[in-house]
Amino acid sequence: MQAIAKAEYKERLEKLQRNIRQAGLDAALVHSNEADFANVRYLTDYWPTFESAGVFVPANGKPVLIIGPESEAYAQGRSVIPDIAMMVEYRESADPEYPGIPVANYKDVVRKAMGRRGLKKLGLVGFSIMPLPVYFSLQRELPGVKLVKADDTLTSLRASKSANEIRLMKKAYKISEKAIEAILAEMKPGMTELQVIGIAQREIYKHGGEYEGHALYCFSGPGTKHAISRPTHTKLKRNEIIQLNIGARVGGYSSSVGLPCSIGKLPSRKKRLVEFGLEAHIKTFELMRGGKPAAEVVREYEEWVERRGFRKYMLYGPCHGIGMMEVERPWMESTSTYTLQENMTFQVDTFFQDKDFGLRWENGARITKTGVERLSKQFQRIVEL
Repeated sequence: MQAIAKAEYKERLEKLQRNIRQAGLDAALVHSNEADFANVRYLTDYWPTFESAGVFVPANGKPVLIIGPESEAYAQGRSVIPDIAMMVEYRESADPEYPGIPVANYKDVVRKAMGRRGLKKLGLVGFSIMPLPVYFSLQRELPGVKLVKADDTLTSLRASKSANEIRLMKKAYKISEKAIEAILAEMKPGMTELQVIGIAQREIYKHGGEYEGHALYCFSGPGTKHAISRPTHTKLKRNEIIQLNIGARVGGYSSSVGLPCSIGKLPSRKKRLVEFGLEAHIKTFELMRGGKPAAEVVREYEEWVERRGFRKYMLYGPCHGIGMMEVERPWMESTSTYTLQENMTFQVDTFFQDKDFGLRWENGARITKTGVERLSKQFQRIVEL
């Protein structure tokens, strides 16, 4: 059973085609890969693995899913789009040649999707992850076609979530909470960061997750000052910050719950910043509501942090989009030009760092007309085991 009904996929395609026409494009080529799968899965339910994938979407007519030569049977059993083309440009990075396997090219795909309609202007969606073999083949096989960046035609649709999408996200957050519950019950000194991640993975799959929502975090001691890093074989110690960021994915939709915790009491200097981080985290939820400019939320948040005397500890903030990807557009920054709309979903990502440690409080929010609905609030408290 599909997590999203076929009727919703049809509606998504129709909205994208409307945006394509409004942008003055004849078609769009949507790209995804295993790491950043969302654009293609949003339109087709096809989830690329090993190989990359694309969807050629004409302004009018039927789209074509484009896959690598190994994925045909998998795509036929999964994609809600029945028209599928295999191309070597979407193969694995080892560059196999696949002699004897018949493959298509972009001229074939355009002919299949557009018939006799002309193609003069093609929008590229997933521009930042589109590989050079795809781009060079487009230039070579479609001479005279203008290629333009067109991410907004699709990301603007993904920003506001349907009732089904919100339902899946809530389930993913609930699984993340269960994983953290298990970690806090089992975590002890001498255990490694990676062993903690093993507990989280066990619980995510036990409770119905299809995958992790992101690269799972367990950092300890000085490693907590890293905004982005990987867990290691470092052993946990008493009375130091242990940073957890645990997320599950359900039906293609991701979550993340983040909190600093400790085994035993934290030193007062560190606990002071942990406590302020939680205040700042809660403050961010209070600043958000439908109809409010995103840049205004950021300005008010930064001014509040400044007044409290903690600006020097802030690396970035306060929010980024979340949905199929744990980090996705739109980011919320002082330069943002959009307004918060009902059913947009954001990850409130509150990160502070000192010279020898850091901390992150992280939870999801759905924008409402008057404020937000928190997608997780179970662990918005100080945890000293």
